[in-house]
Order: sequence, then structure tokens, then C-alpha cells
Amino acid sequence: MKAAPQYASKNGSRWLFALGSSLLMGLFCLLTAGPSRAGTGNEGPYRVLPAIRRGNLAIFPVVAKSWNTSQLLTLDEGVRTGEVVVTEAGNEQGLVRGGQVVPYRGGAEVNRLVLYNNSDRPLLLLAGEIVTGGKQDRVIGADRIVPPKGGPIDLDVFCVEPGRWTESSAKFGSMGALMAQPSVRTPAMAEQNQSEVWDRVRASNASMANMLSPAAHGAIAGTSSYAKVFASPPVEEKLAAYGGVEAEHAILEELRSKGAVGVVVAVNGRVEWADVFASTDLLAKYWPKLMRSYVAEAMTSVSNGDVSEPGEAQAFMNELGGGREVVETESGIFRRTETVGEGYRVFTLRGLSPGSDFDVHITKMAD
Repeated sequence: MKAAPQYASKNGSRWLFALGSSLLMGLFCLLTAGPSRAGTGNEGPYRVLPAIRRGNLAIFPVVAKSWNTSQLLTLDEGVRTGEVVVTEAGNEQGLVRGGQVVPYRGGAEVNRLVLYNNSDRPLLLLAGEIVTGGKQDRVIGADRIVPPKGGPIDLDVFCVEPGRWTESSAKFGSMGALMAQPSVRTPAMAEQNQSEVWDRVRASNASMANMLSPAAHGAIAGTSSYAKVFASPPVEEKLAAYGGVEAEHAILEELRSKGAVGVVVAVNGRVEWADVFASTDLLAKYWPKLMRSYVAEAMTSVSNGDVSEPGEAQAFMNELGGGREVVETESGIFRRTETVGEGYRVFTLRGLSPGSDFDVHITKMAD
């Protein structure tokens, strides 16, 4: 009578052991799985919501974990208070490179500026931000973080004003409501090609001018400046066709209400771009200039089509893996990496200080 319970106990132990092994194996597979791929249904760390649509422009909110980014200073904030100063190279006695001050005896250069962060906060710079003044307007070529009380910093830039090389001001200001549109940001970030940047600027300016009346066309015909073209009253009026400041504010409130930390952008039915931040607050700080850059891309696009569906935008955010290469690391401050995949590139800026040890900004572009 005692043998049966003993036999059942042994079989029960074996069954429990097999079940436990299966669960452990399943957990191991989940933990060691690679990045989620498009079409798997796995949203990964980023969840894409239905689009906010304006004409041929579709903006998909991206929801993810939000970090505390209050310690980060933006370029617009720093320039406005005077705590951040940007000048031409050659106006300084030395530059900080790799933590060391290197004597600099050259003159001004197209692809180099000098920056001081005199504030008590780390400064966040985004690729695509435009600074105006000096001998030419420039666009920042790569995301980076500049430590407090840092400078002079050697800043790599690209000219977005072909044709001028005379100083309009000793210091540069920030175009607070303007960031280069994705098609202009791409050759600066991905190819780092000044000639291609100039080609994209000329193409964008020409496309915008062709939309204007003859009288309005004449008002911008004399300038090659990307910033001045998009700040001109005739172009401002065209930009307003997508809803202007009211739409910008309304979309921002919708993004805030959903807890979005970024967006995926589609133009003419094709998913082209994504900007994702570490927090909703950081997205909000950059939203005015980002929104205008997306509208500029939509306006200067040559074809029309139906906007993309949410599934395509979700697939775009799911696919962030590929051949990862460390582009630049500044110990204890930031690491910037580039991921090259099939048909896309991803640039990730990660903070390395104790207060910002997370991905601060992710840019993804379709090739």
C-alpha cells in the first residue's frame, strides 16, 4: 500500500523537473533573443501610436520609458542667456580636444566652429541645429553633450549658406524655430559631405521658391541662405498651410497627453525619419524646430501619395539593430554610435554621467 504513493511521488518529481526545465529554457530564449524584427508583433521598447496627419505629412507618436532630463541645457536656452557662445575658429588661442587644450593658429574654416559652455549644466547639441552669423550660417553635424564650464570646444559643422564668406557678426546666434529638414540633415550626419549639403540646400531653396508667386519669388531670389529663405514672410505663409503655430501647439499637446518621447515621420506615404528622446519634456523643448523641419520636408517633396499606416511606423522603430560602430566616446560624458542596417541608419547619443546614463536622443533615417 505504501509503494503506490512512493511511485507517484517519483513521477511527480520528474514531471515538475521537466516543467521547470522547460520554463527555464523558455526564459533563456527570451533573454538571449536578438533585437525584435519587423513583422514579429513585438513592439520592443518603443510603441508607435496612430498618426497625426497634416496633408502629405504623417507624424506617429512614439511612447517609451521617460527619464529625468531636467539637467540638460539646450542650445537655444544657452544662446538666449549668453551662457553658450559660438564663434569662428581662429578667434581663439586654443581648442579642447580629448580633454587637452591644443594651440590653434589657423583662420576661420567652413567646417569648424568654436563653442563655450559657460553654464553649470551639460549642453545638448543636436545634429541639424542651425547657428547663424559669422562668415556663413552653419548646421551642427553630430549629436553631442558638452560638459559644464566646457570650452573652447572644437565643433564640427557644415555650411548651409553657400556663397557668403564675410563676417556678419562675431558670434553666432541660434535659429530657435528652425532645424534643417531631414534631407539636409542626412548628408551632414551620414555622409559628412559638404558638397552634398550644399546641393540639398540649393534644391530645397529652389523647390520652395518655385511654390511662390513671381513677386514673392523675387523677395528670396537674392539669398542662398537656407535659414533666411525659411524665415522669410512668403515662406512663413506657405508653412502656415500645414497649420502654422496653432497646429504646432496642438500637436505638441497631443504628444504630451499620450506621453510620447518621440515621433516617426512619413512623407507622401513613405516612412523616412524618427527622432526619439529620453523624455517627453526634452521632445517638447525641441518640438517647434522639429515640426518646422518636417513640414519643410513635406512641402519640398516632389510627389504626393497616401500616408503610411501605423504598422509600417512600428516596424521602422522595431528595427534598430545592425552593424554597430562606436563613432565617438568622451569618457564620462557621452557615447555616440552609428548603426547601419539594410535600408536605414541609426544614430544614438547616450549620456555617460551619473545623472544621464541613458539614451538621450535617437535619430533613424531611411536610406
